[in-house]
Amino acid sequence: MRVSCINLGVDFETNGKTVTALDGLSLETQEGEFLSVIGPSGCGKTTLLRTIAGLLEPTRGAIEFVPRAGARDSRGLLVFQENSLFPWMTALENAAFGLEMEGVVRSERERSARELLERHGLGGRERAYPHQLSAGMKQRVAVIRAFLSDPPLLLMDEPFGALDSQTRSALQSELLALWRKDRKSVIFVTHDVDEAIILSDRILVLSAQPGRVIGEVRVPFSRDDRQAAMLSEGFLHLKREILSKLETRIEAGCRVR
Repeated sequence: MRVSCINLGVDFETNGKTVTALDGLSLETQEGEFLSVIGPSGCGKTTLLRTIAGLLEPTRGAIEFVPRAGARDSRGLLVFQENSLFPWMTALENAAFGLEMEGVVRSERERSARELLERHGLGGRERAYPHQLSAGMKQRVAVIRAFLSDPPLLLMDEPFGALDSQTRSALQSELLALWRKDRKSVIFVTHDVDEAIILSDRILVLSAQPGRVIGEVRVPFSRDDRQAAMLSEGFLHLKREILSKLETRIEAGCRVR
C-alpha cells in the first residue's frame, strides 16, 4: 500500500485552547517501503500514525491510500509501545487473534501462530499468559499478531522503546525477518536514530510542534551489512546528519535522545 498525506493538519481543543499537533505535513510512501519517522518529543509523531490509522480525523488536508492489488483493507494496523496483549489470553491465542477475527478456523490459525512463535524464540511458551512473559516476549507476540493479521500497512509507534538494548536489537532483527517475507509497507515511529538507520529504507525528520516534514534521508547501506556498519564512518556520518537536522529544529525545552 502507498499512502500520501497532503498538507495534513490536526488540531486539539485543550482547556478551551486550540493546540495544533500537525500543520502542513506532507509525505508519500512507496509500496513495500520501510519508512521511519523521527522528531523531538511532542512533535506529533503518534498523532500522525493515529490519523493515518483512522483513529483521528484530520482538521485540514487529506490522506490518500493506494492499496496493493488484492488488498482487503484501506487502513493500517497500529502497534503501540505498550504491547496491548489481552491478559486473559495465552500467547498462542493472542498471536492468533487477528486470524480469529477474520474467521480462520482454529486449527489453521493456531498452526500459523505456533510456527511464528517457535521461530522467534517462544516455543514452549504458547500456553503462557502475558503476566508470565518478559517485556520482550510480550512485544514479540504483539508483532507476530500484527504480521499474522496481514494488514496492507503496518503502523508502529515506538514498539521497542521500553526495552533494554540487547532485547531491542534482537527484536529489530526479528522484525526485519518478518518484513522481508512480503515487504509489507511500514511506517515506524522512533526516537532512536540508530534504530531508524538499521531498520529503514528512508527516514523523515519532523519539526517541533506543530509537526511537519523538514528533512528526508535515504539509508544507503545494504540491509545485510547494517549491524556491522554501526561503527563505520559512513554510519556515524549519516547519524550526525540526522541529528543535525533535529537539533536545528528543536525549540527550547524539547529533547531528543
